[in-house]
Amino acid sequence: MFGFGMEYEGAAFWLPLVWSALLALAVAMYVVIDGFDLGVGILFTAAERGNWRDRMMLSVAPIWDGNETWLVLGGGGLFAVFSVAYAILLPALYLPLILMLIALIFRGVAFEFRFKANKSQPIWDYAFHYGSLVATFAQGMVLGAFVQGFRVEGRGYTGGTFDWLTPFSVMTGIGLVCGYGLLGATWCVMKTSGELEIWSRRKSKQFLAGTILSMAIVSAWVPYLGLDIQWRWFSWPNVLYVAPVPVVTAFVCWRIFQTLDEGREVAPFLLSIALFLLGFLGLAISLFPYIVPPKFTIWQAANAVSALQFALIGYSVVMPLTLAYTAYAYWVFRGKVAEDIQSGGYGH
Repeated sequence: MFGFGMEYEGAAFWLPLVWSALLALAVAMYVVIDGFDLGVGILFTAAERGNWRDRMMLSVAPIWDGNETWLVLGGGGLFAVFSVAYAILLPALYLPLILMLIALIFRGVAFEFRFKANKSQPIWDYAFHYGSLVATFAQGMVLGAFVQGFRVEGRGYTGGTFDWLTPFSVMTGIGLVCGYGLLGATWCVMKTSGELEIWSRRKSKQFLAGTILSMAIVSAWVPYLGLDIQWRWFSWPNVLYVAPVPVVTAFVCWRIFQTLDEGREVAPFLLSIALFLLGFLGLAISLFPYIVPPKFTIWQAANAVSALQFALIGYSVVMPLTLAYTAYAYWVFRGKVAEDIQSGGYGH
């Protein structure tokens, strides 16, 4: 549809495409499965103390640390195969990435300390909540900065330390907080019962409304950022190919509201994942094949073909194993958290 990369042939053309798909999968997996984990943290202090918070944390405690493996796979893969992009993106995004990592450390410590604490438990409740909130907002600002593009000369970043901090990146940060809150709330609908589940359904609707509003604002804003994004969405015949994306997105949003009202337990969470994947698809349509907008495409930023081939051997082993482990962990800890956690643990 766009005609990029036609000057490359053979492995030089296909390997960057394969690697961009693999890295996109790693990022999508992280956003989805760590997104609901962070979303539970965003909801945490709004829930009643004691049993509700215990059950919310228990619903993610067995799996949360494995979720972030996908973040490592994505970052490591970027360094291994698109080192030019890595060398530009890291200096441009140092501050929000460091903020995100510090916040993730706080929430990780809260996981381990909260169940052992007595008098200090409220402190760890807030550490879990604000760690999740700040990490999510930082990720959203990184996304906004990436969509805006970077000032580059040669192969180096020439922008300022705070170029990532703009009204648009703040908006994407707010939008991601709403989106992760939606994932977390629908996860609690699926994994809890009783009054906590009813409360989670109300929160799901609130965060869905915030997510829809944020997506609408960002979608209206993005075409005016440059990078030929407006042409990609509204020129003929491109509009024929991309029109189904907003239509299906609107349908999914309506179905989430409907399944929440119907009392469905699993469907709202799966549909929320679908909503995120549609947003991911929209981002790909807007930016592909740029990996450092608006300067470098995936072909221009790719390492030597031999390096891509060598790294692919390791990825072809690690990624299936990680997928298998993730699937197995979620299967083992399936079902709802018992309302009486002292006597039930995980129940069905």
